[in-house]
Amino acid sequence: MPIYRSHVLVCGGTPCVLKGAKTLKDLLNKELNRYNLADEIRVVETGCLGPCDEGPVIVVYPEGTMYSRLQPSDIPRIVQSHLLKGRILQELVYQAPWSPPSAQEVPLEQEKYLGLQKRVVLRNCGRIDPDSIDEYIANDGYQALGKAVTTLRPDEVIEMVKEAKLLGRGGAGFPTGLKWSFTAKIDADQKYIICNADEGEPGTFKDRLIMEGDPHGIIEGMAIAGYAVGANQGIIYIRGEYALSIERMKRAIEQATAYGLLGERIFGSDFNFTIQVRSGAGAYVCGEETALIESLEGNRGEPRVKPPYPGVAGLWGKPTVVNNVETLANVPPIILNGPEWFRRIGTEKCPGTKVFTMLGDINNQGLIEVPMGITLREIVYGVGGGIPGGKGFKMAQTGGTSGGCLPAEFLDLPMDYDTLAKAGSALGSGAMLIIDDSHCVVDLLKSFMKFFVHESCGRCTPCREGTMRLYEIIQALAEGTATMADFRLLKELSATMQLTALCGLGQSAPNSLLTCMEYFADEFQAHLNGRCPTGTCKNITVKSDAV
Repeated sequence: MPIYRSHVLVCGGTPCVLKGAKTLKDLLNKELNRYNLADEIRVVETGCLGPCDEGPVIVVYPEGTMYSRLQPSDIPRIVQSHLLKGRILQELVYQAPWSPPSAQEVPLEQEKYLGLQKRVVLRNCGRIDPDSIDEYIANDGYQALGKAVTTLRPDEVIEMVKEAKLLGRGGAGFPTGLKWSFTAKIDADQKYIICNADEGEPGTFKDRLIMEGDPHGIIEGMAIAGYAVGANQGIIYIRGEYALSIERMKRAIEQATAYGLLGERIFGSDFNFTIQVRSGAGAYVCGEETALIESLEGNRGEPRVKPPYPGVAGLWGKPTVVNNVETLANVPPIILNGPEWFRRIGTEKCPGTKVFTMLGDINNQGLIEVPMGITLREIVYGVGGGIPGGKGFKMAQTGGTSGGCLPAEFLDLPMDYDTLAKAGSALGSGAMLIIDDSHCVVDLLKSFMKFFVHESCGRCTPCREGTMRLYEIIQALAEGTATMADFRLLKELSATMQLTALCGLGQSAPNSLLTCMEYFADEFQAHLNGRCPTGTCKNITVKSDAV
């Protein structure tokens, strides 16, 4: 392979692709050929580089110069000035749009936050060509699988994952090693490993970008899981809208199979493992593991009554491990570096990192990976660069639409499973929606509740009827026609749904509502009195019996 003096990394994540990244890549190659530079400079399409709202993005190495918001007309200038003459085009260089905290916030120095990110899951995203198994192998790829199947017993692999205290990153936070141990103990003629890539939570796209940026990391994690529990078949269930993820995962499986890293007698051992990709039809409820299994079996995607749990009786009634994309991506580095290394990152109870997708009223939107236990303030004002337009921080919805809404008093809250649960929220899928003080809480909740009405599968009464009733009452609040009796019913119905709904969709649907009712009670009271404090609810009217 030739030695290049420079590499140009073109972000190949979906946000940048939609903004024309592939066109930029073609133009770069064309211009390099024009100046006879193709043998000196290599153009590589990578996974997501992180700043998704700044796309399309490219990075020139060895300088590490990042150019953002590029247009096709910028490419000839970059080639002529930077790549040919060594002169960086400062006007195109990415500048983090730091915004000072608003007056009511404690002033913070932005500089102390610049090194907060820690890449474990995203270790290869934006660094290697995701379509090249050779580049993955050159970055320690498949060494963990080789170590597992040639030097460790299956129970030793499970023990390593237990010692690492890896919690499931799909939302529930269940100990991964413990989940594996349930399936490993069962004697069965067939077991399955399922990678849950049915990422339906609004505002969440971390799994998509992990698959697009480092598909072999997921394959390696699945194969290690298969070896640990005695499964010989894996399935990646990807939502159908993720066309690029499906394409890259299928190509990676083909490459791994051709290299003998999937199939029979992997690394010369007795371990056999194959993987296939199955696409879903976009149902939010299929993110729940038993609804996903029902969909794989060709049935309507509806949750099953548990027990039995999938680890005992899952796909086709066989023992099945279902793990999230991010969970599986953590497995190879744990096996390669050891559980002690992993536990040194994050907190004692929640080791490791968490991948977040930051959206909403924040300067730096996109994909980040930070150690567990980082505070909300550090994410918002450090990694995120603060609130744009000099507006104040109102709240953060963590964990996607199923998560809770946390006001400014929680800015110094550590972001980990235990702490957020105590505050009435969750890490969940990793979505983080930042909302400034110009928004109306009732108007936001109307949007959240409408989503759950649409996505409820309708199997159980608490969710089928409850989501619709919650939406109707919030709608009445937005219009100024709700009463105090309706307000009390919101609390009662929400509590009932949390206790009685069949699956996590119905149980978590009221989370954002309950936290907002607790932390923004004054805004609800204002709407009961016929007034929207932000002026968002334009059609609000005063009822004669308003409080």
